[in-house]
Amino acid sequence: MITRIIIARHGNTFTKDQTPLRVGARTDLPLVETERGTNIGKYLKMRTLIPSAVFASPLKRTTETARLAIAALDKDIPLIGDARFTEIDYGPDEGKTEDEVIARIGQEALDAWNDNAQVPEGWNVSPDEIIKAWKSFAAEVERDYQGKTVLVVSSNGVIRFAPYLTGNFQKFSEEFNIKVGTGAVCILEKEDGDRYWTVREWGIKPKDKLADKMAAIA
Repeated sequence: MITRIIIARHGNTFTKDQTPLRVGARTDLPLVETERGTNIGKYLKMRTLIPSAVFASPLKRTTETARLAIAALDKDIPLIGDARFTEIDYGPDEGKTEDEVIARIGQEALDAWNDNAQVPEGWNVSPDEIIKAWKSFAAEVERDYQGKTVLVVSSNGVIRFAPYLTGNFQKFSEEFNIKVGTGAVCILEKEDGDRYWTVREWGIKPKDKLADKMAAIA
C-alpha cells in the first residue's frame, strides 16, 4: 500500500513588470494570478492523484493557491491550515531585491542556500525545526491517511527541506535542484514497511505536462 505526499509551491505574488522581492513569513502577499494554482489541480486530476486532504500555511499566497487547486480538482476536499508550512523569516533581507540580498550576504552564501539549504547569517530560521516539522507531518500522514494521498501547499524556503524525508538529503541535493519554482509540484511516496520516503517527481511544472497531454491528443 502506497501513501503519498504531494507538495506544491504557491503561485506568483509579483507580476512580470514588477521587481520580485524576497518575501517570507512577515510579508503576507496575495497571488497576482490564478493559473499556477489552477494548473496544480488540473495536473493532479489528469494523473488521478486526488488528495484526501489539502494542507496549507495560513499565508494568503498558499491558501489561495490551495483553494484554486481544490476548485480545479472539482472535489469536496477539506483545506486544513497548518502553520508548520509557513515560509521562513528572511530577517534583514525580508522585502529586499535579490541584488540587495547578494550585496549583504554574498553570492557564495546565497548559492549555499540554494544548493544545500545552508542558512545565511541573519535569517531567522531553524533548519532542525523545519526538518522536525516535515518528519512529524509525514508520520501523521502515515497514521491518518495510510494508503491515501495528501497535498501540501507551502513556500520555497520550507519545501527545500522536505527531501530530508528520503533519509539522504545530501545525495538528493547533489542530484536535484532543491529550489522549487512557483506552482511546481513534487511527489513523495512511501510503501508500507519502508523506512524512508521516495521522491517520484520534483519541481515538475504542471503547465508543461498539461501542454504535452494536449499536444498528444491533437
